Amino acid sequence: MATKDRTQKAYKIAQELYAELGVDTQSAIARLKDIPISLHCWQGDDVGGFERPDAELSGGGIQVTGNHPGKARTVQELRLDLEKAYSLIPGSHRLNLHAIYGEFGGKAVDRNEIGPEHFQGWVDWAKGQNVKLDFNATCFSHPKADSGFTLSNRDKGVREFWIEHVKLCRNISAFFGRELKSPCIHNLWIPDGDKDIPIDRWTPRALLKASLDEIYSETFVASEMKDAVESKLFGIGSEAFVVGSHEFYLAYALSKGVLPCFDLGHFHPTESVADKVSATIQFCDEILLHVSRPVRWDSDHVVILNDDIRAVTQEIVRSNALNRIHIALDFFDASMNRVGAWTIGTRATLKGLLIALLEPTDVLRKYEAEDNNFARLAMLDSLKNMPFGAVWDYYCLEADVPVGTSWLKEIQDYEIDVTSKRT
Repeated sequence: MATKDRTQKAYKIAQELYAELGVDTQSAIARLKDIPISLHCWQGDDVGGFERPDAELSGGGIQVTGNHPGKARTVQELRLDLEKAYSLIPGSHRLNLHAIYGEFGGKAVDRNEIGPEHFQGWVDWAKGQNVKLDFNATCFSHPKADSGFTLSNRDKGVREFWIEHVKLCRNISAFFGRELKSPCIHNLWIPDGDKDIPIDRWTPRALLKASLDEIYSETFVASEMKDAVESKLFGIGSEAFVVGSHEFYLAYALSKGVLPCFDLGHFHPTESVADKVSATIQFCDEILLHVSRPVRWDSDHVVILNDDIRAVTQEIVRSNALNRIHIALDFFDASMNRVGAWTIGTRATLKGLLIALLEPTDVLRKYEAEDNNFARLAMLDSLKNMPFGAVWDYYCLEADVPVGTSWLKEIQDYEIDVTSKRT
């Protein structure tokens, strides 16, 4: 039986089974189509960027492991790889850029000198691909970040350098939003912290607050750009103290009206990011979610459909927060095909959302309201047997992207024809 016929037949059965639970699969698919995922450019080249030919990731307590051949060496190669990934993922999605991925024409352009002109090529490409852009200041891999402190550095000159950099990045973000007619999310993460126990935690946080106040003193309309601040529990080289902790950034975000960014790998291993969604959106309008997969620490493994992804996507849907949560990927694995990594992670995140959209949430809420804990638990466990995969395959078929595992061959062929020839 042909793939199309088999997929349609399986979907028809799944559609009937879900209908028995009061779930409209077509409605779930329609809602999923409207959810964009922001793919992260830095998976394509191991967070090297294009500031200079010999650029490598350094500082910041982040690390890329592996040396799989074929990483993107130029902007053109990165775009080609992204286009391949988008062709294997159903739906319309975004691209998340870091400041080091500008087109600098072989010139030495420091972080406090970048401007929209260095990203015009990305805007032109995005228009041609019908992709919207998000952005990040890059406060690592730079001599002025080697001390481990940037916006909270005790050296005023260093702080002013990074303040100027972030201000310029916010202007570039607004440029993206105007050009592409879609608000650009500008996210700020800094590496600031101490390897060992500090005596004075107050001063770095006071300096960071002052730096942020200056950065955000310039306002932009929400239709152009929105700001987010990203916390972290610890990093390599900042195990004992992180200036921008969860508590610091959550308090700052709520007081200033910016978005808190929750990264699935930036909390204690037993801490549930899913539980933070309904708690936080009681007090803020929107949240930025960075989807990653920590293994024992913030190791940024490629996202798969695991319990953490299912929990956080369920919480978003159950909280009726699909229009208030901005979802972006944030992992970098150099041990495997990089285009494949993008595809695995994005498809896994979308699968989690689809499972959540196929849940008979109203029925479960009714059981809960009636204090019928048995029925609630029985239903939740029975849902694990439901054929969501048949609905996913049908969604891929309708979106004209590979069904099932057929996309694996496309990745393998692309590696043979394209990436393996890069030296």
